[in-house]
Amino acid sequence: MLSIEYNAIFAYVFGLILLYLIGWFLLVPLKVVVKLVYNSILGGITLIIINFFGGFIGIHIGVNPLTAITVGVLGVPGIALLLILQMVYKV
Repeated sequence: MLSIEYNAIFAYVFGLILLYLIGWFLLVPLKVVVKLVYNSILGGITLIIINFFGGFIGIHIGVNPLTAITVGVLGVPGIALLLILQMVYKV
């Protein structure tokens, strides 16, 4: 018969759990970074569209990495935030 010690089984299970946790800790931040980059690109495109159509009524928001990330992270409230800041500071 095949004889396996309990210590070997325990070490194998512990190694699998440890491998899973390490993979999870590495994968979750990567998902956050990918989502942030994706939303920032969409935010930049949204700002370009707003600047194109907003030019007819005098609305202009500069497109730079900070505004793209703001819109990317916050979404529509980020656009509202930038517009309100522009109106308050009359930039």
